[in-house]
Amino acid sequence: MDLTNGSPMEQVCLKLDNGGEMNFKGRLFSESSWYDEDEASLTTQKLYVTDSHEQVYSVVSGDGKTKERRAYRINMHGDSCTVNNGSTEMTLPFDMLMLAVRSLCRLEDDATPSLETVEETLRAANC
Repeated sequence: MDLTNGSPMEQVCLKLDNGGEMNFKGRLFSESSWYDEDEASLTTQKLYVTDSHEQVYSVVSGDGKTKERRAYRINMHGDSCTVNNGSTEMTLPFDMLMLAVRSLCRLEDDATPSLETVEETLRAANC
């Protein structure tokens, strides 16, 4: 499945709180937003597919006074992946990335529909 077809690729520049920028040619693949009433903040997540079949995950949160901006470029290669946040890069086995996603999302091993969706999206976008 080639997910780079469809909407045209554009030059994207994401400004990051770590002082860097993440530049790539790609297109928006998925987007979601939600408002946290307890924190009075809006969070927007975007998933991009690049022209080199990488995925870029962007998260922007803000409460009107402050804004937090971060992004992660994920490159799948075999059973490993490289994750770059604009200043640091690490390569790890895909299973370790999924373990981290489970931990961060507080998913149990049996609660895999959301995890399967994450895995499917990463693998499909890497085609």
